[in-house]
Amino acid sequence: MLPIDANMNAQSPRHVFVFLEIFSREGGIQSYVKDILNAYAALPARGDVFLLRDGAEVENSSEHSNLKFHYFKSKSALLGRTRLAIALFVHLLNHRPDRVFCGHILLTPLVQTLCQPLGIPYTVLTYGKEVWEPLSPTKQNALRKAEQIWTISRYSRDRACASNQIDPQRFQFLFCAVDGAVFTPQAKSPELLEKYGLRDAKVLMTVARLWSGDPYKGVDVTIRALPAIAQRFPNVKYLVIGRGDDQPRLAHLAEDLGVRDRVIFAGFVATEDLPPHYCLADAYVMPSQEGFGIVYLEAMACGVPVLSGDADGSADPLQDGALGWRVPHRDPVAVATACVEMLQSMDQRCDGAWLRKRCLELFDKAAIAQKVRELIDEA
Repeated sequence: MLPIDANMNAQSPRHVFVFLEIFSREGGIQSYVKDILNAYAALPARGDVFLLRDGAEVENSSEHSNLKFHYFKSKSALLGRTRLAIALFVHLLNHRPDRVFCGHILLTPLVQTLCQPLGIPYTVLTYGKEVWEPLSPTKQNALRKAEQIWTISRYSRDRACASNQIDPQRFQFLFCAVDGAVFTPQAKSPELLEKYGLRDAKVLMTVARLWSGDPYKGVDVTIRALPAIAQRFPNVKYLVIGRGDDQPRLAHLAEDLGVRDRVIFAGFVATEDLPPHYCLADAYVMPSQEGFGIVYLEAMACGVPVLSGDADGSADPLQDGALGWRVPHRDPVAVATACVEMLQSMDQRCDGAWLRKRCLELFDKAAIAQKVRELIDEA
């Protein structure tokens, strides 16, 4: 495990973070958590990170000298939870940290049960739809008893409050971040254009998991919009990056609408390969229901104009429409109209250099790291 810096002042604050997982899978929550820990690494503080579903084989994934990682991955979910609970209790009892940061609503009852008798304050980090619907009484109570609640967007706060009767004043915002040094504008890759058959095409793009049980990303809506878009731009194609069991349904839909030759399912693309893929796009289109939508930031940082739904957390990355198009998320006519406007490139929101500048001013990792430091100092 990673040692705590022996030279660190013994009086520096000590914190505990409890997460489901960080390193064993990729996703929005995992990216968000890594940004928080990277920001924490710059603080004169010491922390212990308890990970329920990560194993020790991933410990080299982090280089934070002031963080010590504890892993509880087990073939038995019950055994893993039991080991985590015992180890966390012993740690809190022996070290009495200044604060515990609970990284998922599923862990809040445990954190509350252990922290309250010891008088240790705790903060709950919320991300998206996991708190949008009414929670169980135990989770509601644990959320209400938290000294602080962090969330990623106004929409997530409002949904959580409406569903679980929580005072909105208890929430503080910590938006998602984008690495402007990684997601940068670049010329369209000739190799990728050839690979996907996109030469001389106007390219729409979506990056999303294609799960049948979670079709809110709006890929099907964009496919339904393609016939109308093609009337104005006969060379339009739609590049879908992501994998999942909903792909056959989406492919059949494209076939039924006569646009199968316009839809390219690229499958999984590793994070490090995403920037040149974003730069293939003339417009990033995801009429979705997001807690926030870090993909919008990634596209904008690459200078690509974006489209989102108009009733979700994307209001924050798109700044209520100042940085992109927001349309009713299940309306293919509205999606088609907005896509035509985007492909015409007549709007300031299509100015790649301007879009990137505004995006990074608000959401670059340095800006978010400063916000993390402010929130922890305030706590």
